[in-house]
Amino acid sequence: MSLRASTSQTIGPYLRIGLEWMVIEEVAPPGVAGERVRIEGRVVDADGKPVNDAAVEIWQANSHGKHASPQDTQDKPLEAGFRGYGRSLTDDAGAFRFRTIKPGRVPGPDGKLQAPHITVTIFMRGLLKQLQTRLYFPDDPANAEDPVLQLVPPERRATLVARKRSDGVLEWNVVLQGKNETVFFDF
Repeated sequence: MSLRASTSQTIGPYLRIGLEWMVIEEVAPPGVAGERVRIEGRVVDADGKPVNDAAVEIWQANSHGKHASPQDTQDKPLEAGFRGYGRSLTDDAGAFRFRTIKPGRVPGPDGKLQAPHITVTIFMRGLLKQLQTRLYFPDDPANAEDPVLQLVPPERRATLVARKRSDGVLEWNVVLQGKNETVFFDF
C-alpha cells in the first residue's frame, strides 16, 4: 500500500499550523527611514465570508525605492533593519495586518517609474497556485501613470488601492471572487 496526496490535500488547511513560526508582520522596524503605515484587511470569499486559513505575503521596496534583495543593484541606500518582506496569517475573521513604511518608486522593466506599491501573494487551502496582486496607496499622484495599474480596466482599479481610515490605518481587503473581486495577475 502506498499513500499519495490527492488534489484536495495539496495545500492545507494547515497554513496556520505550519507557518505560524514564520509570521513577520513588522516589515520595517523602528529606525528604518520612511513614512510609517499600518495595513489591515481581510481575505473574504465571494459571499463575504472570511477565509480563516490564508497566508498573506508582501514584498516591497524601501522608502528610497530599493528592494532588500541582491537582485536590486540600484545605487540607493538600504538600511540594515529593513526586511522588505512580511507574512501575516489570517485569523477567524479573515484579518491580516502589517506595520511597514510607504515604499519609494521603483523602475519597471522598461525603466519607467512605477507608483509606490506593495506586491502581495495569497496562499490558501484549495489553491493549487498562489494569487498575485498589488496594493497601491490612496491619493498618490503617481498612480495615474503607473504602467501596471494602467493595464487594469478603470472600473476595477479600486480593488488595488487601499482606503485610508479615520484612524490613519490603510485598509485593503482581498475579495477572492464575485462582483468586487480583487484584480489578480498572471505571472
